[in-house]
Amino acid sequence: IQKFGSIENIYDNLAELDIKPGMKVKLEASKENAFLSKKLGTICLEAPIDTDLSSYFIKEADAVKATRLLSSLEMFKILNRLNFSEEVAVAEADAKTVKLTEVTDYDSFYNELKSVGKAYFTVKYNDFGIEYILFKTPDGVALALNSDFMFVSFAGNVFADEAIEKYTDDSKKLYGFCDSSGIELKNVKLDTALAGYLLNPNSSDYSVKALGGAYSLKSVKMECGELSEFYESEKEWVDSAAIIEALSLKLSAAIKENCQESLLSDIEIPLARVLADMEREGFSVDRAGLEDYNDKIGSGLEESLKKVYELAGCEFNLNSPKQLSDVLFSEDKLNLPHGKKTKSGYSTNADVLESLRAKHPIINEILNYRALQKLKSTYCEGLLKVIDNDGRIHSTLNQTETRTGRISSAEPNLQNIPVRTEQGRELRRFFNAKEGFVLVDADYSQIELRVLAALADDKNMIDAFNNGDDIHAITASQVFNMPLMMVTPLMRSRAKAVNFGIVYGIGAFSLSKDIGVSRAEADSYIKGYLAHFSGVQRYMKDVVERAKENGYVETVFARRRYLPELTSSNAMMRAFGERVALNMPIQGTAADIIKIAMIKVYNCLKEQCLNAK
Repeated sequence: IQKFGSIENIYDNLAELDIKPGMKVKLEASKENAFLSKKLGTICLEAPIDTDLSSYFIKEADAVKATRLLSSLEMFKILNRLNFSEEVAVAEADAKTVKLTEVTDYDSFYNELKSVGKAYFTVKYNDFGIEYILFKTPDGVALALNSDFMFVSFAGNVFADEAIEKYTDDSKKLYGFCDSSGIELKNVKLDTALAGYLLNPNSSDYSVKALGGAYSLKSVKMECGELSEFYESEKEWVDSAAIIEALSLKLSAAIKENCQESLLSDIEIPLARVLADMEREGFSVDRAGLEDYNDKIGSGLEESLKKVYELAGCEFNLNSPKQLSDVLFSEDKLNLPHGKKTKSGYSTNADVLESLRAKHPIINEILNYRALQKLKSTYCEGLLKVIDNDGRIHSTLNQTETRTGRISSAEPNLQNIPVRTEQGRELRRFFNAKEGFVLVDADYSQIELRVLAALADDKNMIDAFNNGDDIHAITASQVFNMPLMMVTPLMRSRAKAVNFGIVYGIGAFSLSKDIGVSRAEADSYIKGYLAHFSGVQRYMKDVVERAKENGYVETVFARRRYLPELTSSNAMMRAFGERVALNMPIQGTAADIIKIAMIKVYNCLKEQCLNAK
């Protein structure tokens, strides 16, 4: 453009202009994009704006509309920054006034719930159990305070009554309370958090307040009478109870529209009970053994540190990236090859150290020190802190954390106990069964590949599984064009990497790094795989196209994940969206199958009155 003046001039005279042949080809192929780029980069002088300058004087904010809009978009941090009071939404002229009352006649209130057949409520717990229950009633919110024996009897009757449908916001916690109190919780129809999660797994807040904002529910004015003080101290709970019925109706309609009723009622809500029981039971841990191991790791750390100092030729703070960078990369010290410089010196992260393993023996020792340090602080000391008085660890099992439907574990995370190193595997010895019991580990063999075979309807892969063949050896035989009997362990290992990589939408570059071959070799493995498993290739193409068309992917059981990344202008984001589109239906279906198995095993143990968990 600098040389020829404009893209119009270039394209009008493309044949005559002094432009290299290769560049001419590129320009011809990209003519449409070139003019589109110019259009996008040109300031539009015909925007439909109001030309009356008085329209642009700053007016008073419409806090009500802004609150409603920002809440529906889940922009709660912006709401806080704007400093709109939480009462803004109730200032609307059409806000309904409701009463906050206290239940005094429990028998009469129980009969009312029974006659309606539905109970919409939220529960607040304390260290001793339930502190109070807030029920949504036709004219407001009713407080059932745990202050006498009548409450206990009433709560037990309501929870155990199958004729009353329950609509609440945390069924797992309620199941946990009921199980520990000897109450059989029946007919949980809706858990707002679980329904909200199924409808939008990308969110991070499934509280009644957040969901109410997301679904544009009108707030209410609360008339409190003698309960004003209670309302001031428990405002968020009361306001949540006031909208829980309206929220339940909205969520139920959306779940039905998405054909997710079975997913919610047959998988997620029953699973909440299973997880509540698992949390309450916890894992038995050998505290003494773990303490001894912690001491042993501590001694190993000291030895490792001495070796690092000997190899470095000086003492320094190994936990300081700046000092470590100085020792490794300074010309007057070890002078090892370095990468890009950071604020604190050259990077010493794991990738950098891995690339230097062959350059100096100190690198192996630093990596060993870091592994031991993590083992000690994160695992040994971390686990010792959370062993309860009963000698067990009670982890929290989250149902609404992951976007694929998998369960996650927190406080502590028991899903990331190391297994790949001998020292890490040693940790698993300290999780034990109580006397007279054993721990049984049960899993599906290659479940994600089996799900892929089914979703892709790939005849070759299905036949391999149905015949009980070694799927990785079969893949190796096809990819390397070798008779099955000539497949070596290395070939099988590489084919295994392709098998599992395909599930995650792996490319030749990533595969080449994973298995240590050239990019061209990795590319030929992937092409050989897709040529043999043509159903898989067809599935990969179709699932991405459907995701772009629908805006989401889903599992066999209708669990969805929305993929706005597929419409991103950023190529890397679009590529990420495509990988998720390939993987989520497989990983999510596998997670759903495991959940169904957990529920069935749990129910079977209960039905047969077996003394097992």
